[in-house]
Amino acid sequence: MRYFIELAYKGKNYFGWQRQPNQISVQEVIEEKLSVLLRGKIDIVGAGRTDTGVHAKQMYAHFDFEGVIEFEKFIFKLNSFLPKDISINKIFGVTNDAHTRFDATSRAYEYHISLGKNPFLIDSTFQIFHELDVDKMNEAAKLMYDYTNFKCFSKSKTDVRTYNCDVMNAIWVKKENNLIFYVKADRFLRNMVRAIVGTLLEVGKGIKTIEDFRKVLESKDRRKAGTSVPAQGLYLAEIIYPYI
Repeated sequence: MRYFIELAYKGKNYFGWQRQPNQISVQEVIEEKLSVLLRGKIDIVGAGRTDTGVHAKQMYAHFDFEGVIEFEKFIFKLNSFLPKDISINKIFGVTNDAHTRFDATSRAYEYHISLGKNPFLIDSTFQIFHELDVDKMNEAAKLMYDYTNFKCFSKSKTDVRTYNCDVMNAIWVKKENNLIFYVKADRFLRNMVRAIVGTLLEVGKGIKTIEDFRKVLESKDRRKAGTSVPAQGLYLAEIIYPYI
C-alpha cells in the first residue's frame, strides 16, 4: 500500500531535502527512522527538492509498505524519533499509483526578509538594511504573468527538458518590519525563486527599472538577472494535489 506523509522542517542543519553521499539530508533522516519503526528498508519519494538551508512549511513524500499503520500512534512515535527540526503532521493512505512529485498541480514558495537587524530571525530570514520600493517590486513581479520561459532565473547547469513555468501569483506583502514574497506556479526551476527575489530587490533598490526587469525576462540569460538571495529566507509553503 502507498502512504503519503505531510511534513515540515527547518533546513538550517541539512544539506537539502534529497539524500546524498557524505552529507546529512532531510530525506535520509526520515527514511532511517521509518525503517526502524516499520522494521524494514523504507525509501521515500519527495514532492520536490529543497536546497541546503531552505525550509519547508509543507512538504509531501510517499512510501510503500505492505501493512496497516495506526496513523495517530505512528505519527506520535515517528515524531518522537525524529529531531526537533522535522515534524510529521499527517500520514494517510492513497492509491498505489498516487505520486507526490508528478501529481502536484501547483507549488508555492515564500521568501522572508527582515527589514533591519533582528538576532532572533537570523536563521530564518534574509536581513536587509536598505530602503526598498515595494510598489515597484510588485509592479515588476506582475510582469512574470506575461511570460512562460524562465531560463533567466534558472541555474545554468541543469538537465531540465523545459524552462517553461506557469506563474499564477507573485506578490510582496509588508508586515511591520518583515517583507514576504509569495510566488505560486505549476512548477519551479532550480534556484528560480532565489534568483527572482534577488532581481526584484535590485528593482526595489533602484538598481534596475521595471523595464530592465522585463528585459531580463526576455533575455533568457541568467547573467542578466540579479544575484540569488541566501537560502535561509526561503520556504516551500504549499503543495496542491487534485485529490487532497
